Amino acid sequence: MNGESKTWPVALPECVRVVRRGNIAELRLNRPEKRNALSDELVLGLQTFFSTIPSDVQGVVMLGAGDNFCAGLDLNELKETSAAESFETAIIGQRLNDSVQFCRVPVIAVLHGAVIGGGLELAAAAHVRVAEQGAYYALTEGTRGIFLGSGGSVRLPRLIGAAAVIDMMLSGRVYEAAEAHQLLRLSQYLVEPGKGLEKGIALAEKIAKNAPLANFAVIQAIPRIVEQDPSSGFFTEMLMVGIAQGDEEAKSRLRDFLERKASKVVRG
Repeated sequence: MNGESKTWPVALPECVRVVRRGNIAELRLNRPEKRNALSDELVLGLQTFFSTIPSDVQGVVMLGAGDNFCAGLDLNELKETSAAESFETAIIGQRLNDSVQFCRVPVIAVLHGAVIGGGLELAAAAHVRVAEQGAYYALTEGTRGIFLGSGGSVRLPRLIGAAAVIDMMLSGRVYEAAEAHQLLRLSQYLVEPGKGLEKGIALAEKIAKNAPLANFAVIQAIPRIVEQDPSSGFFTEMLMVGIAQGDEEAKSRLRDFLERKASKVVRG
């Protein structure tokens, strides 16, 4: 277990590095020599991390060690797999990205360098994406004779559109960070090279100041509401309104606003 991760409740493999920044957890994929390619050990280590987040952690900032976020699956582990083993790889990948999307706390992905294949699937599961200029995205599965296997065929078309996903998989098209930010709306924030972690931590700290139950409601309910028919979505929304506004911290914050103790929304 690496030194920084000793503060985590359970042991994590060397390929998963965690640093606590108060109530924010900085999570690094730690295989820089492999461009943080997703080995089974790394996927299972990340799954362990997301399954054991302590109650005092209110946000996660996820990035890659070294020059890249994640260059996809470690193809060395796929070259001789059977159909049954491929199913198992897909299962653990889908389970990980479900754990990210439906994490108890908001997850911010800082995207830098290569964000390819399974790395893009992982990024798509995060709630907020901060891209650094110089990051680039690709889905090389079509040219490799394989298919998206970690939930990307479900999440990515909803995020950037089915046509873009099909084109990327068939042609091997590579998107630069600025192009994907402007045309595909893949990232919510675009920053200069080397500034992603700073922006991610600042966002996480700001989000962590929200009422925890409100954050939980946003990240748990909205992904489900968009999959429901309108009638079911309206009902789910009604339930979440009652749950969020019934929280004592929410009531306290509303009183502060009405009594002019809380700041109003301003530009910028």
